Amino acid sequence: MATKIQKFSLAFTPEHAAAMRGAVEAGEYSTHSEVVRDAMRLWTERQAQKRAAIERIGKLWDEGVASGSAGVMDIEAVIGRANTRQKKD
Repeated sequence: MATKIQKFSLAFTPEHAAAMRGAVEAGEYSTHSEVVRDAMRLWTERQAQKRAAIERIGKLWDEGVASGSAGVMDIEAVIGRANTRQKKD
């Protein structure tokens, strides 16, 4: 099965262009396209990790809400406990 390739025209800052050229000239990549494909793979992974983290935070939030009220709290006592913990760290 043949891979369908789509071509894009991209613009890079001088610094990014120099880094890309340097990577190809150093033999780290065969072509500039390989550099961009590698960057896209990393970006795609990072986006998936962000989505997973957001989903996990949402689940933790829902669990917290479902656990019910913490009851009436004395804000001064809460601040005092936080300050005590911070001093221990």
